[in-house]
Amino acid sequence: MSEQQTTRTRTISWQDTAIGLERSKMMSGLEYLKAILTGDIAAPPIAVLMGFSLSDVSEGRVVFTIEAAEYLYNPLGTVHGGVTATLMDSAMGCAVHSTLPVGSGYTTLELKANYIRAITSETGIIHCEGKIIHVGGRIATAEARVTDSNGKLYAHGTTTCILFRA
Repeated sequence: MSEQQTTRTRTISWQDTAIGLERSKMMSGLEYLKAILTGDIAAPPIAVLMGFSLSDVSEGRVVFTIEAAEYLYNPLGTVHGGVTATLMDSAMGCAVHSTLPVGSGYTTLELKANYIRAITSETGIIHCEGKIIHVGGRIATAEARVTDSNGKLYAHGTTTCILFRA
């Protein structure tokens, strides 16, 4: 006997990234992230695709939020670990970005993720806080914590980024 499948759909739309990227060349990392936060510059397509958004930004610290939802599930019926890793990579990278002057950039060299407990749609809103550990001339490190609205820890991680100074 076969089970009847219920089809679900999810449609996304995003804005052209070229406009924001061009504007970013004249802004510090913090100015750029604040422009995304206020909606003055469109969120990047990956955030739209995965459903996360920037909810707070200051120098050396950012917070992203995402609603744990079924469309993020793996075959085991929990939010895929890659979603959590992407969320942490984004938060830690943006924490690094928030410290950079005009014309500078970065990329992730290393990412370490520790998963503490499963995330499901019953978890609700997830918060991922990324914070700077160290910013040097060529290398920066950052950490992230993934928690629910009650502060319960679901994952944590660290990153090493290489900096491209202007």
